[in-house]
Amino acid sequence: MTDGRTLANATLVLPDRVARGWVRVENGVIAAMGEGVSVPAGAVDCIGDYLAPGMIELHTDNLERHIQPRPGVDWPHAAAIVAHDAELASTGITTVFDAMRIGSIPSGRGRYLKYARALSREMLDLRTAEMLKISHFLHLRAEVCSETLVEELAEFGREDRVGLVSLMDHTPGQRQFRDIDKLMAYKKGRLGLSDAEVIEHIAELKALRDRYGAAHEAATVSEAARFGAVLASHDDTTRAQVETSAGYGIRLAEFPTSAEAAQACRAHGIAVMMGAPNLIRGGSHSGNVAAEELARLDLLDIVSSDYVPAALLLAAVRLGEIWSDLPRGIATVTKAPAEAVGLDDRGVLAVGRRADLMRFGVSGQVPLLRGVWSRGNQVA
Repeated sequence: MTDGRTLANATLVLPDRVARGWVRVENGVIAAMGEGVSVPAGAVDCIGDYLAPGMIELHTDNLERHIQPRPGVDWPHAAAIVAHDAELASTGITTVFDAMRIGSIPSGRGRYLKYARALSREMLDLRTAEMLKISHFLHLRAEVCSETLVEELAEFGREDRVGLVSLMDHTPGQRQFRDIDKLMAYKKGRLGLSDAEVIEHIAELKALRDRYGAAHEAATVSEAARFGAVLASHDDTTRAQVETSAGYGIRLAEFPTSAEAAQACRAHGIAVMMGAPNLIRGGSHSGNVAAEELARLDLLDIVSSDYVPAALLLAAVRLGEIWSDLPRGIATVTKAPAEAVGLDDRGVLAVGRRADLMRFGVSGQVPLLRGVWSRGNQVA
């Protein structure tokens, strides 16, 4: 549609209401829009379908799933990135912050090696070659409980499109894994370790936190500023942890694990992001606070697909039902994430904004995508 196209007879999802109308796209941006049900000659008749901004995904593990589709299987990276990009486009996501873990443990029971620097270069090369359908930024997940975090952070710069850095702390016995029994079950299933080996691994992680924790937190805060990236917290559980996050200047909290933490975030002006799978399943797979509970307490601002890309639009529609306000539900995956990371060129239907759009209907509470456009080009 970059040469000019009108989508008409659509139900526009505006920031504060829905209205039947039309959108004109030219040169990758919304050139004009208005209300009414008429369909001018040459326009696409949306037959009343919803037309909303394309979704903005801040935290997804989906790329890692494509790169390693099964344990021990390393898929060709360029092919994996292209497949990941196409999958996101097919779900209505037009901007993604690809999550990549930095900070490695080269030795010990839970040994894992670095990968983000090489993978991100491949991602940027594909973007430069215009092989990707949607807009990609980097989300560096800085693992405090590791050995090599400082060295890996130093390998990135402003030219790498690092838009988000999250301060991760997976030390056993706190945050996401307060319940050691749940952690043991998770590690046994994922790493194939025995009970004794998991206990040894837990001890190693705690020792790493004691040795490097404070220095790694300070380095992450400093490097995020060097990148010009937004800094996020991860799995805050207590009021004290949120206060620490606020002290670092954090304004985005990924997946707080308790209502107490979410309430503290609200008091400090920190946006709360929860996972769409949590909302759709009716609870957290780790036994933490339910996203729906936070939504009903008016403590939920942003939704992430986390590990199920197709859950993002489904969750936004579900929130629209919970709040009896579809624009508010859609805003959790469009306007709110755009504002959280400082993207002021997308996220709402408005003249001059990027023509990142999705057209969908709803049948039996399930959204049915009928078209996705990135900068005016149809990508799904």
